[in-house]
Amino acid sequence: MEQLTTSLDVLFILLGAILVLFMHAGFAFLEVGTVQHKNQVNALVKIMSDLAVSTVAYFFVGYGIAYGVFLGFNIDGQLMQAMTENSGYDLVKFFFLMTFAAAIPAIVSGGIAERARFYPVLAATFFTVALVYPLFEGITWNGNFGLQAWLENQFGAGFHDFAGSIVVHAVGGWIALAAIIVIGARHNRYNRDGSIRHVYPPSSIPFLALGSWILAVGWFGFNVMSAQAVEGIQGLVAMNSLMAMVGGILAATFISDKDPGFVHNGPLAGLVAICAGSDVVNPLGALVIGLVAGALFVKAFTWTQRNLKIDDVLGVWPLHGLCGMWGAIAAGIFGSTALGGLGGVALMSQIIGVLLGVSIAFIGGFIVYWVINKLSPMTMDEDEQYRGADLVYHKTHANPPKDEF
Repeated sequence: MEQLTTSLDVLFILLGAILVLFMHAGFAFLEVGTVQHKNQVNALVKIMSDLAVSTVAYFFVGYGIAYGVFLGFNIDGQLMQAMTENSGYDLVKFFFLMTFAAAIPAIVSGGIAERARFYPVLAATFFTVALVYPLFEGITWNGNFGLQAWLENQFGAGFHDFAGSIVVHAVGGWIALAAIIVIGARHNRYNRDGSIRHVYPPSSIPFLALGSWILAVGWFGFNVMSAQAVEGIQGLVAMNSLMAMVGGILAATFISDKDPGFVHNGPLAGLVAICAGSDVVNPLGALVIGLVAGALFVKAFTWTQRNLKIDDVLGVWPLHGLCGMWGAIAAGIFGSTALGGLGGVALMSQIIGVLLGVSIAFIGGFIVYWVINKLSPMTMDEDEQYRGADLVYHKTHANPPKDEF
């Protein structure tokens, strides 16, 4: 029975890793459908290449910083142990957590699309996944530096982020904001007076919708499989994910007056927000969390583009950065027993965890992108942006014309 349980745990977390890995196709198609046609190939190639760089960075450095297990540099010790014990559970656990880490550059990619140089971005991917992301991941999910113990002692509960509203999404969103500031806006995006000069509608609503659907389906692996063991499965997590997703759709649909771009990002806003408290809030609370997240995304996307002059192509800072913050704080509100939650959360711990997470992300991300930008400029010049990243970097279009014979 012990061997059977171990094998089931391996299968469980492997299925979660596969679902989250499939979400990267969702990130790719969401970006493909949003960017101009001349940048679609670049979006696909970036997501694929970022995944590979993220895996190497996390295997050799990031996983060790977060959990103290340096697989790549301890072949005869920790790696051999992972290979031979518990049916390889530690290896598929790495696979699962790596797919989370790789979501960071996938998030950033949507914010800096259409004007970022290819190889400098890959360099930034390596350092954010190797150093910035795992620093807060280890603090939250492995108790590094004693913060969780201190919060529990002070407020009765540590910082609760079951599936990564802050650890993954807000961290990715705030790193993206830092990258956007360093790289700057697209050429001709704004007039000298700060008003928007060019509006770029989505190039393919079907691809955008496909990306949204892939992400939404994969998210149930993202959330439910965060239990990391069969005995930890909670139907509540799946139900709350569904209700928050629906809340995000409804809010985005009505507030944006059926705008397809917002409607298909609405479910993602709700799912980002519910990650933190999906195991402790009740389904009605999850619905409210999703409704607020959907509304927050629609309003914040428009406001930040027009008033803060943040040229965030896919709106990843509002979607992941702000909705992630809301979700973690909401876990401290709706997770309380007074509002029908299961308890074990403290609002003050949630607030401190949120502030620490976004601070590490923004400061760390800004340092990485600023240094790389100084060493190798990260912004495509005016002519390159005009021709598009597809031709500049990949020498092809998404739909090249047929040869004439």
